[in-house]
Amino acid sequence: MAKPMPRGYHARTAMRRKGRRPVPLMTRADLEALDRADPLRRFRDRFRLPPGLVYLDGNSLGAMPKAAPARVAQVVEREWGDDLIRSWSRNGWMDLPLRIGAKIGTLIGAAEGETVVADSTSVNLFKALGAALGLRPGRRVILSERGNFPTDLYIAEGLAALVGRGCGLRLVDADEVESALGPDVAVLMLTQVDYRTGRMWDMARLTASAHAAGALTVWDLSHSAGAVPLDLAAAEADFAVGCGYKYLNGGPGAPAFLQVARRHQDRAAMPLTGWLGHAAPFAFEPSFRPADGIGRARVGTPPVISLAALEVGVDLALEASVAALRAKSLRQTELFAALAAQELGGFGFALASPAEAAQRGSQVCLRHEHGWPIVQALAAERVIGDFRAPDILRFGIAPLYIGFAELWDAIAALKRVMAERLWDRPAYRASPTGVT
Repeated sequence: MAKPMPRGYHARTAMRRKGRRPVPLMTRADLEALDRADPLRRFRDRFRLPPGLVYLDGNSLGAMPKAAPARVAQVVEREWGDDLIRSWSRNGWMDLPLRIGAKIGTLIGAAEGETVVADSTSVNLFKALGAALGLRPGRRVILSERGNFPTDLYIAEGLAALVGRGCGLRLVDADEVESALGPDVAVLMLTQVDYRTGRMWDMARLTASAHAAGALTVWDLSHSAGAVPLDLAAAEADFAVGCGYKYLNGGPGAPAFLQVARRHQDRAAMPLTGWLGHAAPFAFEPSFRPADGIGRARVGTPPVISLAALEVGVDLALEASVAALRAKSLRQTELFAALAAQELGGFGFALASPAEAAQRGSQVCLRHEHGWPIVQALAAERVIGDFRAPDILRFGIAPLYIGFAELWDAIAALKRVMAERLWDRPAYRASPTGVT
């Protein structure tokens, strides 16, 4: 259960760490000093962000890299406009899914040749679950936690209904997942970083537990890729999916990725088979012959323009390195939680994220009974976070472009919203129905 944040939390914690000597509370100057020493600070200038806006929603939609419009314009004006259909070979359009997939594979710790960019996260999840079920004949259960991302659950429900023959989705509470791995479970489907609270699963441990029970794993990395160090190869993960528009900064609706462990690739039958996954796409044979390796996971024609934009964001994450991003993220999320405790005591907030920074992704979430209007009022103060029902204020921290001093500014704005009861205006209390 989330606990209220006491006043002076940061000061008392610091006293425990340093003996009994009191230390001063944080100030904005302290965070400005961290910005000056930040080795990733230079990446801030490579993103387009409105002046004076604190953007803490990169875990829903990443900011736009400044290089993205020029790259998209190049594709539209020269490659499409001048080279036309010749661009499939001349400009490497046909290779984009595997080329960018390999780059994302590096970010998520997949082995070479295991990752492809294609379709949406939901479509890739359908493919991964269908393939995994096919590899575990006789087992009919897809196991997941009750609080998993709803779309993932909907996809699993739809697939189970399509498969029939007793196939179904079984939901359990988070603390029951491992004990629920029974002999009828074919697939364990989990989102590595919880979309509401930022709580992280131990991928290696859960994958090992699933394998010990004879099940396979499908991991949704949408809130992990580009923010959290991942090592799918070491964890022996079976399948993974994720989107390109959050921490990978690929733009709204950016294509997603699918990872299939090499040991499964030649046996995994994809439930969606299209011409681009054919062994000889341009032979136009009447029957499907799967391509070798991860190539068989492709379905239709690559969305070239959006792939070009995605590659810009992926390249920035690779240049920064996930290890450096995580180091900064850990420090920023810890500071944000400490600042919230220092400044917001008495306003009714509780920490919804794990208290230990190492146990959460790159976000900090607070609970408040008036969460929806508070988030709306905060946006009017030019601090963008978001809301998840019933009471969670979610703040995503993208270390590529979020500075330390901005964390102070966000908490200061939130304190002003509460102290002056700005959230209580009728305009901000409109129903949150439909907010996702």
